[in-house]
Amino acid sequence: MSRAATSQIQYAQAQGRPEKRSAPKHTAILSAATDVFMREGYARASVDAIARAANVGKQTVYGHFGDKQRLFLAVVRHAHDSNALDPAEVITDSGNPAIDLTAAAKRIIHAVTTPEVAALHRLTVAELTHHPELQRSWRDDGEIGNIIDTIAKYLANQDLNGSLAISAPKTTARQFVMLASAEAQVRSLRGIHPLATQEIGEIAHDTADLIIRAHSPR
Repeated sequence: MSRAATSQIQYAQAQGRPEKRSAPKHTAILSAATDVFMREGYARASVDAIARAANVGKQTVYGHFGDKQRLFLAVVRHAHDSNALDPAEVITDSGNPAIDLTAAAKRIIHAVTTPEVAALHRLTVAELTHHPELQRSWRDDGEIGNIIDTIAKYLANQDLNGSLAISAPKTTARQFVMLASAEAQVRSLRGIHPLATQEIGEIAHDTADLIIRAHSPR
């Protein structure tokens, strides 16, 4: 079973609803729900429409996910998992922080501007006024925390070998990730305008350069 499918079953179990139904139907519902939510928006999307698109009964949808909100959260998590960065591969140490941080920024930018992830993020933001609990689908993101930790470890090593002077590696790593992702999201209009390869390179270079200039050894 794929990582994404497994995560959805774990999500269901965490909600007190052990998953006993078939993985193919589970995946079909997630796929249909993604299409319907992206086409209709959260408020207009109906469980009936999702069930029809998945070629299952409405009660089957409820049996797998409980209700529309939990289904939406599962769709968001599925999109995250399907496009997740491997924290262990987000940055490598070539001995040149400028090259390493630029490459890491590019990987982060590609991840946050993936069309499916960006579209679902826009939907979530649009619904926060009516469903503030949806914000947890983006705030409680362990993947980002793991990426920050990996970059923090890299930065701590650069401090030890004298390449950079960084007193708070985790804070600097968080700033690095947020600079790259926020700039990419703004420039891409939250994923509506795909970024050209040159734009991604410019954002990545500028982000890395800012961190390096701020933490150059004196």
